[in-house]
Amino acid sequence: MAFLPSRLSSRLVPPRVRRVARALTPRRLVRYAPRPDGLPDPGEVVWAWVPYEEDPSQGKDRPVLLIGTAGEELLGLPLTSRDRTRDPEELAAEARRGRHWMDVGAGGWDRQRRPSEVRLDRLLHLAPSAVRREGAALARPVFDAVLAAAARHHDLA
Repeated sequence: MAFLPSRLSSRLVPPRVRRVARALTPRRLVRYAPRPDGLPDPGEVVWAWVPYEEDPSQGKDRPVLLIGTAGEELLGLPLTSRDRTRDPEELAAEARRGRHWMDVGAGGWDRQRRPSEVRLDRLLHLAPSAVRREGAALARPVFDAVLAAAARHHDLA
């Protein structure tokens, strides 16, 4: 039997094992598919518990734009109502820290209808059970613009 290099390690593994290892990696599916059915769907802003980057054992409930799935998990980008794009100095400081934001406007996910920004560089993997409630669907053109901007920071294929 011929042995081929594995993508998962530098050692040589039989081809059969290599195929099984690849099959265990969940396939990402990024798409716009909101449905008003009470279930979390890509294209919707939902509320979920999001861990802090500094201390993942802590976090808070916040809005998340769902952009797709990876196996059983939902893929999302966190939102905030804090305006970081208005002040060019703050926006530049955020970019130096590796944090990139984009305006998405206001929507039904915020009771006060405040404009929101999406964080493009932080891709969240959420269990569907982590979603507390649906907020609202993002308009398709805005969703497409977010995906294009987020693709600069993530492999969304």
